[in-house]
Amino acid sequence: MASSDTAGQQHPLGIYYQVWILLFLVSAASYAVDYFDAQGALRWTLVIVFMLVKAGFIIAIFMHAFWERLALCLTILGPPGVLLLLIGFMAVEGDYTEGARFDYMGHDRDAVALTPAEYHASLEEEH
Repeated sequence: MASSDTAGQQHPLGIYYQVWILLFLVSAASYAVDYFDAQGALRWTLVIVFMLVKAGFIIAIFMHAFWERLALCLTILGPPGVLLLLIGFMAVEGDYTEGARFDYMGHDRDAVALTPAEYHASLEEEH
């Protein structure tokens, strides 16, 4: 028989209950963003922050990353972190490209794209 020292680490159930309640509260705050009708950048910033907080708690506690070695945590969390960094670089480059098109190619920033129905209606009016 294995002794309690070699049987494995047991985590107290209380921490799971506390994190579950915390996840419930963060979810309620996320829903409150819609309830209070936040708009624009504030809305999306709050939604993404609440989503990342919930994902972090789930990974740390329920996937036991909090108790793992640093090397294993970096193996799990490193690739998504690099992907987020690359996505950020692409967003900055895309914004630069869009600005260059508006500034140097004569595209109108205030132009509104026509829906197909509006486009066909404008063609019919010309004829």
